[in-house]
Amino acid sequence: MELVCPAGNTTALRTAIDNGADTIYTGLSDATNARHFPGLNFSPDQLAQGISEAHKRGVRVLLAVNTYAQPGGWERWRSAVDQAAALGVDGIILADIGLLDYAARTHPNLPRHLSVQGSATSVEALRFYHECFGIRRAVLPRVLSLAQVQQIAADAPVELEVFGFGSLCIMAEGRCLLSSYATGESPNTAGACSPAGHVRWDETADGTLSSRLNGVLIDRFKAGEKAGYPTLCKGRFTVADRTDHTLEPPTSLNTLDLLPALHRAGITAIKLEGRQRSPGYIRQVVAVWRQAIDRCLAAPDAYTPEPGEQARLSALSEGSQTTLGAYSRSWQ
Repeated sequence: MELVCPAGNTTALRTAIDNGADTIYTGLSDATNARHFPGLNFSPDQLAQGISEAHKRGVRVLLAVNTYAQPGGWERWRSAVDQAAALGVDGIILADIGLLDYAARTHPNLPRHLSVQGSATSVEALRFYHECFGIRRAVLPRVLSLAQVQQIAADAPVELEVFGFGSLCIMAEGRCLLSSYATGESPNTAGACSPAGHVRWDETADGTLSSRLNGVLIDRFKAGEKAGYPTLCKGRFTVADRTDHTLEPPTSLNTLDLLPALHRAGITAIKLEGRQRSPGYIRQVVAVWRQAIDRCLAAPDAYTPEPGEQARLSALSEGSQTTLGAYSRSWQ
């Protein structure tokens, strides 16, 4: 199984390579990718340098152009595809059907991966993207359970990649409109869930911290309580006289226990979420997963996560941990 690691800047890219990444994925510094935060991602010159360094170490680089092109901005998205081809990336991650068509026609030799933003959750969907646009790989949405992943993998016409660790998105990725509701900007189009320009923190004299998204109260934290980034799906709201995490508590994805099952299912790649994370975070997470995957591949029947690995990941998790997919949904 290939270890696919995030890089939001040059330091993170080098850190991921040093700690055992097989492949790096990143984006350009604009709204063409779904992690469009200020100070994040690469200019074309920075990306060219990063690709050169990665290739010298035998590491591949993928470019995410995985938001949906807007009517007035088609040239920007098309240019991102052209730049990916010109820079010599090892593959491009796409969601928009128009961009998939453009890339297939204009740059047929540039490997195309279907982004998690494409929300392909069935063999039929994968077959459509493969037959129409020649995708080689698809990243499966994080809402799928292990059984659903196994079922899709049994008949998938392309390679499959699943998220192994990081934030757990409970929505149908590529179709989420919660940010649009509060801010007018959607992660599918603007490139960021809860855009930073709409986030505000207020602290009272007693240490209570309130988080707001475009004026909408998302959560309140007592002094010393761990405060998560304000996203609507993980906020606390009062419903029927009960105040709680209405949709989803802050939870991280951790599939370390499931590596043998994913390996037996034929999953090609394990993806780590975190292009917005620090190089220190990247160093620790990549090192754990490199060691775990190597042990699993060497002896899958004997593999078990080591306690120290789980402890390191727990310290880096958002809230309590889970495994793969929608196992516990109080609202369903």
